[in-house]
Amino acid sequence: MIFSKLLATALITTVALTAVSADELKGRGASFPGPIYKAWTAEYFAATKSQVNYTPTGSGDGIKSIKKRMVDFAGSDKPLKPKALKKGKLHMFPAVVGSVVLAYNIEGIKDGELKLSRAAIAGIFNGSIEFWDDKKITEQNAELKLPHKPITVAVRADKSGTTFNFTYFLNKLDENIKVSKKPKWASKKVIAGKSNSGVSANIQQIKNSIGYIEYSFKEKLGLTAAQIENKEGKYINPTLASFQDAAKYATWTAENDFYAVIGDPAGATSYPIVAATFILLPTEKTETNKQVTKFIDWAFENGDKAATDLGYVPLPKETKDAIRAYWEAKGVK
Repeated sequence: MIFSKLLATALITTVALTAVSADELKGRGASFPGPIYKAWTAEYFAATKSQVNYTPTGSGDGIKSIKKRMVDFAGSDKPLKPKALKKGKLHMFPAVVGSVVLAYNIEGIKDGELKLSRAAIAGIFNGSIEFWDDKKITEQNAELKLPHKPITVAVRADKSGTTFNFTYFLNKLDENIKVSKKPKWASKKVIAGKSNSGVSANIQQIKNSIGYIEYSFKEKLGLTAAQIENKEGKYINPTLASFQDAAKYATWTAENDFYAVIGDPAGATSYPIVAATFILLPTEKTETNKQVTKFIDWAFENGDKAATDLGYVPLPKETKDAIRAYWEAKGVK
C-alpha cells in the first residue's frame, strides 16, 4: 500500500516535471545578443512564469542547431538570404541592434584615448601592421606613448556572426579581407577564443592585445575601446548615441525576411560597426513558434530599457510592427 502511494506520487511528480519541461522554450546561437537575451528571459519569467532558455554558443552553432531541429529557435548575427531560408524551411526576423567594438589592452592608454583610422584597422587585421608604434597608428595618436611591442590580435575560434559583421566592415577597408564567419587571419600574432566571452577574456589577460567584441562585454569587464574612423572620416567613440545614429540607416522589408547588413553606415555621427541580430524559426512548428513570438513580442513591448541599459539599440516601432505583420502572415502569431 505504501509502495503504491509512493509510486503514484512519483508518477504525478514525473508528469508535472514533464509538463514544465514541455512548456520550456529552448534556443541557442549568437553570443552577440547573449546579455540582452539573458535579461529578457529573466524578466519574462518574472512577469509570466514562462521559461525561455537561451545558450550563447555562436551563430554558426545556432544555424546548425535550428537546421537539425535541435532547438525551438536560434539566434544568428549573420542573416540568411531568402534562398537559404527556403532550403532550411526557416522564418527569420531581427530582434535588436548591437555594435562591435575594438577593445585593447595597452598599459597607460585609457578608454577612448586610442584613435584607429580605417587604414590602421585594415593593417592590424591584414597583418601589414605588426607593432603598436607603427606610423599608421601613431599619426593619429601623437599624444599617446605607444610601445614598440608586437600586436596580439584576439579573434573568434568558432563560426561567428560577430566575425561575419566585423569582416563585412573590414572588407569595406580592404577588399582582400573576405567576409566570413571564420576567416583565416593574416595577422602575425593571433589568439582565438570561443564566443564573445572568450575573446573578451583573452584581451583582458594579454598585454598589447586588441580584438573585436560586442559592446556589452566591453562594459561588463571594464575593457578599454578605441575611437574608430567612420565613413565620413570622423573618429567615433562607441556610445549608445552613436549606435542609435548608425541604426537609423538600417532598411528591412518583410519581402526578403528582413535580410540586411548594416555595417559601415553613412552619417557623420554614426559608429561604423553596428549589426542586427536575428531569430530563426522552423516553419513547420507553428504552435511552438507562437510561443517564441509571444516572448519576443513581450520583449518588444517591455524590453527596450533593458536593451538600452546594456548598450543595444531597440528596433523602431515601425520595424516591430512590420515584424508582427510578418508573424501573422506566416501564421506564427
